[in-house]
Amino acid sequence: MAAHTNPAQLPRRFIKLPKVKDYTSLSTSEIYRRIAAGTFPAQVSLGPKSVAWIEAEVIAWCDSLASQRGAA
Repeated sequence: MAAHTNPAQLPRRFIKLPKVKDYTSLSTSEIYRRIAAGTFPAQVSLGPKSVAWIEAEVIAWCDSLASQRGAA
């Protein structure tokens, strides 16, 4: 997937947990740990028993990590 420099330009799309895990390679528990720590985009509620993530935010998070690899 190509790098996206401006997530606001992407169409708004909700993705479910399996797709988030696919993008990030993180486990479910690690995703929720990072949400609690404030270091990963929080999910949005679609209904009483349904949550999703905004795809552009997850992609921006991935891009941010990739851009840091040369800074360490």
